[in-house]
Amino acid sequence: MGDRAPAEDGLVGWWVALPPGAGTAVMATGIVSIGLHLVGQEVLSWILLVLAAIAWLALAVDFARQLLRERDRWEAKADTPPALTAVAATTILGTWFALQRWSGVAVAALVVAVLIWPVLLTAVVRHWRRHVPGTVFLVCVATQGLAVLSGTLAISLPSGWLAWPALGCFLLGLALYPIAFLRFDLGQVRSGAGDQWVAGGTLAICALAGAKLLAVPAWHGTALHDALRPLTLVTLALCVCWYAVLVYAEARWPRPRYDMRRWATVFPMGMTAVATLSVADSAAVGWLRTPGQVLLWGAVAAWVLALVGLVRHLTAYSR
Repeated sequence: MGDRAPAEDGLVGWWVALPPGAGTAVMATGIVSIGLHLVGQEVLSWILLVLAAIAWLALAVDFARQLLRERDRWEAKADTPPALTAVAATTILGTWFALQRWSGVAVAALVVAVLIWPVLLTAVVRHWRRHVPGTVFLVCVATQGLAVLSGTLAISLPSGWLAWPALGCFLLGLALYPIAFLRFDLGQVRSGAGDQWVAGGTLAICALAGAKLLAVPAWHGTALHDALRPLTLVTLALCVCWYAVLVYAEARWPRPRYDMRRWATVFPMGMTAVATLSVADSAAVGWLRTPGQVLLWGAVAAWVLALVGLVRHLTAYSR
């Protein structure tokens, strides 16, 4: 018993010291789970969903604890872009439930995300700086997460009114991208510890939001649908270009050491795969399914590597 206390103290200390960007682990696991669902791998999808849900609950409890008991510390974290992972992770899990037709849970996730999104977004924008890592793009990711979840619910619920708020979030997320890009430190492409990938992953979630809007039945055959289709395809193409640049940078300047920010690499990889698979269906570009599946299994491999790195890190930390 005497030998266990230090290990427990060590792990507790690690948990307390977790950066707000730890939510990217939930985002990464959740989006890979959605991708596995899209290709029919239901067992694997459920396993990852359970892991993501457990991690989300643990982080939500810590979020509430700091808000109630450590207000100064909570406010300091809320001022930084990684705090928006709370919104993005919630919308991704909600999207998974919406795809499974668990509309009640999905709506609850949307309500939670809508309540915390303006609070965190306002705090982050008020404290924006220049030469920021890839987490600066989380202002777009969180906003597009609302669009994705709302768009998914607009298709599954009897009333399709949520498509209009989804369209608003989609356009706002696109508008925020160039503003965030001007604050992004491009040197992070060469030296970043993992979150530089969010620069490309943001365009992927934009494309996914566009795919959801293209699938709204009431908009088929309308001028809005005709405008959304090329916009979505261009956004996906730009995302793939970012993907190629980031893969090249990883090969040219390898960074093999594990870092919590590596989950912010897995998330864009998974999001690019899901966006490609979704656009293939909603935009009727069937040939995109094959590259989408290839990208998905690449994301699964990256997820496994990140998990192995996390387990090794925890093992070393607890000694």
